[in-house]
Amino acid sequence: MADRIWSITEMCADFGVTPRTLRFYEGKELVFPMREGQRRLYTRRCRARLKLILRGKRFGFSLEDIRQLLNLYDIGDQQVTQIARTYRLGEERLGAMIAQRDELNEAIADLERQLRWGEQVLAGAGLPAAPLTEAAP
Repeated sequence: MADRIWSITEMCADFGVTPRTLRFYEGKELVFPMREGQRRLYTRRCRARLKLILRGKRFGFSLEDIRQLLNLYDIGDQQVTQIARTYRLGEERLGAMIAQRDELNEAIADLERQLRWGEQVLAGAGLPAAPLTEAAP
């Protein structure tokens, strides 16, 4: 498996991305496929990088942050610098995500109150209102 090579089609299928996405990441110097004529061929290293890129995007890291973190892999300190920097960025992002969640929870609660008020107004006017749907926990 160490010498396994994947085509762009296989990479897209495995990771749920489009060829355009892979070419975009290549243009941003995030992945470095080998070239065989016009074909792009992806190594295990490319797969690992793509997995980290997609995870970083899911967590809300910028592509520039991701590029910088990936480039720290080869500095020769057993990835200590890379892990430390990733940890710091992760802590910052987690704080921002928690703040966003809190704001969203507050907005949801406010909207639910407004809808209950609207139900009362409609009921007082003799008009039916659809019941509030319960949000998933």
